[in-house]
Amino acid sequence: MEKEIKILVLIIGAGPAGLATSACLNRLNIPNIVVERDDCSASLWKRRSYDRLKLHLAKQFCQLPHMPFPSNTPTFVSKLGFINYLDEYAIRFNVIPRYNRNVKSAYFKDGQWIVKVVNKTTALIEVYSAKYMVAATGENGEGVIPEIPGLVESFQGEYLHSSEYKNGEKFTGKDVLVVGCGNSGMEIAYDLSKCNAKVSIVVRSPVHVLTRWIVRIGMSLLRFFPVKLVDRLCLLLVELRFGNTSRYGLVRPKNGPFMNKLITGRSPTIDVGCVGEIKSGKILVVTSIKRIEGKRVEFVDGNTKNVDSIVFATGYKSSVTKWLKVDDGDLFNANGMPKREFPDHWKGNNGLYSVGFGRQGLAGISRDAQNVARDIASLVCQRKLSESHYSVSPRAFLRLEYLVSSSYHESKFTKRHCYERKRKKPAESDKLASAESKIQEEHLSEATTSTSSSMQTAAPPPIKLLEDVIPPQEQDSF
Repeated sequence: MEKEIKILVLIIGAGPAGLATSACLNRLNIPNIVVERDDCSASLWKRRSYDRLKLHLAKQFCQLPHMPFPSNTPTFVSKLGFINYLDEYAIRFNVIPRYNRNVKSAYFKDGQWIVKVVNKTTALIEVYSAKYMVAATGENGEGVIPEIPGLVESFQGEYLHSSEYKNGEKFTGKDVLVVGCGNSGMEIAYDLSKCNAKVSIVVRSPVHVLTRWIVRIGMSLLRFFPVKLVDRLCLLLVELRFGNTSRYGLVRPKNGPFMNKLITGRSPTIDVGCVGEIKSGKILVVTSIKRIEGKRVEFVDGNTKNVDSIVFATGYKSSVTKWLKVDDGDLFNANGMPKREFPDHWKGNNGLYSVGFGRQGLAGISRDAQNVARDIASLVCQRKLSESHYSVSPRAFLRLEYLVSSSYHESKFTKRHCYERKRKKPAESDKLASAESKIQEEHLSEATTSTSSSMQTAAPPPIKLLEDVIPPQEQDSF
């Protein structure tokens, strides 16, 4: 049995990307529905992250649109603190996801996105018909474990992805190999060491390791100085903080940390104490794995080591291709990532959008969500005007478009607006007022959910360009 549901905007995923997109649309009174496969929002944070996790960037780079962190929040927010922030965000902007909805397919037909969803609670098939669809499942759809000869066939210990790791208590006294030297890998290795496990970490390629404060200083300076100059300063600070790390197996890339991010997309790793454990000999750095036999691991340099457990901090991949017909919308490639580079990665054809696929962390999610909401609002505005019998001048239309795309939406009675309205010709002003009233009063779609009214904080203007550098954020981190 199928249940048909019509909605203007359908959002797939209720992580930070889905919550932010719905909140921005709600502020513009645009009907939308959020569907989520798990039984809670932000399940990656609530169910699939380790206990000691903290945001690796300062809070001002991690807040979602229109709701800054409270002033008394620590600079680097804990896992629990960020979960509470997300829950409060959903409540404030009246975001009510539909949980336990597993999307099976999505395709474009006759001007609408047809999305088939299994309601895991009732076992019913729900068929959504939407004018616009937003893929908000993000880059971290599912964990990746590389194929290693002997891992599945013969390894006699336990292996798991970092998304399954909680803490190091059960690994006390065991030999544990951590694969991956990004934020997750280094932090898990440190956590295991503090739980008295015998830890080795695989470092397969050059890596920049910075402290949180060095990253914060660098990101602040990038607003005023060239990337290369900021990189030189950051590397000087790193040298003073850690010394020469290459002798411990941590070789730095040729390019500086921020330039390397721009060129390769690889973010610097934020040290939480792992470098100190490596320098003291409590954590051993090893090369890539060649093969596994029993509990014996052979590395590419010929060395071997017996291990009891392996934790793969090897990142995530997009799951979009499992349910989306990628040719429809011309937005995603075969790997489930946007075809186009930043800043044009968030919009496809036929009303298809993406949020959280720009490899820019939470700051990128915030920008994407605002841009998507404003673009949809602009298209709705144009459609309503075309359906109206009123004739509105280009100048009046620009003002009307501004109504749904900026802070003017919540401050239309400011002095500036009143002054501009006085300068309008009577006929044009009457047309504009009538069209504005028509758009605000009409239902934009046969919505099945209510949307929120305007909120307190004014929206900033659309962000279409990165200032100097993408904020560092590792692909397999949060």
